[in-house]
Amino acid sequence: MDPVEIFRSYQRSSCEERAFVLHAVGIASDVAWNGRTWSLLVTGEAASAAIDHLLRYERENPPRRRPAAEEPNHQLAWLGSAIYAAVLLLVGFLAGRYTFAVDWFGAGALSARAVWDGEFWRAITALTLHVDVGHLLSNLGFGTFFGLLAGQLLGPGVAWSSVLLAAASANLINAWIQSESYSSIGASTAVFATLGLLAAYSWRRRAGASGRWAYRWAPLIAGVALLGFTGIGGERTDVLAHLTGFVTGAIGGSALALLPGRPGERVQLIFGLLALTAVLAAWCAALAFA
Repeated sequence: MDPVEIFRSYQRSSCEERAFVLHAVGIASDVAWNGRTWSLLVTGEAASAAIDHLLRYERENPPRRRPAAEEPNHQLAWLGSAIYAAVLLLVGFLAGRYTFAVDWFGAGALSARAVWDGEFWRAITALTLHVDVGHLLSNLGFGTFFGLLAGQLLGPGVAWSSVLLAAASANLINAWIQSESYSSIGASTAVFATLGLLAAYSWRRRAGASGRWAYRWAPLIAGVALLGFTGIGGERTDVLAHLTGFVTGAIGGSALALLPGRPGERVQLIFGLLALTAVLAAWCAALAFA
């Protein structure tokens, strides 16, 4: 009869502890690595009794605090941040040289009037344009750092495609609620979308943990504090864009936290290519209509 998984953990010791409990009552079990977590396996005919004994054991020995499971960092997380940096630098170079004899800022900036007229691609192209070198370097630094953290948790493909979707959605929201003359450029909306994603994802992952409320709410509190510290103030700061970016990112992070596990390499590749394709397609549309 095929073995049945009755318990899993990122820590082998947790499985071995329960295997010892089952051994004490005469139930044979095995601890196996499935490539992502450790699993405790028993035969199908013993599964019901084994689960009953483990539930009784956990009721009699409740943990003082059940921290959120520590997920292993994705080894290719750096790749997403590297591509993000490369895209911003490439667009900055091409825009600065007026490549194809086109005003890239006029073609790609987030213009409320243009979005109202159906030029929705500007929600993406605007994320890759910057006013000057200082503006670019600031978003490069914060974006690569927060993006690396998101990539470690979710994988680079899923993380960056989620950030792009959240940031583009935030730009569209801004375009629709602002006045006709509203215009904006810069990746800061994506930076704060990444921050919101990280904060909400970590908070949701800890939501079921016992212990002090501060432990569970710390990620979200820290995210809001960073939003207030870095996203508000300054002569050219678009506060509403930062706020909507954080909120849409937080919505995405909360949704991603409901996934049973991190998507595999093939899914990461597909979503990463989709994100790059979306940026390329947006710029093709912008240049074609310039």
